[in-house]
Amino acid sequence: MANQFGVIRNDIQHIGSSAKVDATQPKQEGLDFVKVLKDSVQEVNLEQQTSEKALADMASGQVKDLHQAAIAINRAENSMKVMLEVRNKAINAYKEILRTQI
Repeated sequence: MANQFGVIRNDIQHIGSSAKVDATQPKQEGLDFVKVLKDSVQEVNLEQQTSEKALADMASGQVKDLHQAAIAINRAENSMKVMLEVRNKAINAYKEILRTQI
């Protein structure tokens, strides 16, 4: 029985020593998240600009294909809704972290 506890203790120490984080190395995961977030915001912005151009073309009568303009407007609207939901979830997660007691 004492031998089993020694083996478990050694396993725990091994796990603990391998779980140590090197503070000198930058976290690549965090950088990837920031890049994905920036790319998605830029994509939403591009779709909004395309939508605004389609609306301006519709107003001036320069639209060649009304169907494509409607698709561009709907895509911009849907991408903005998704971005707002992601923002709301992030804010809720942040508030939940703040409420967590240590």
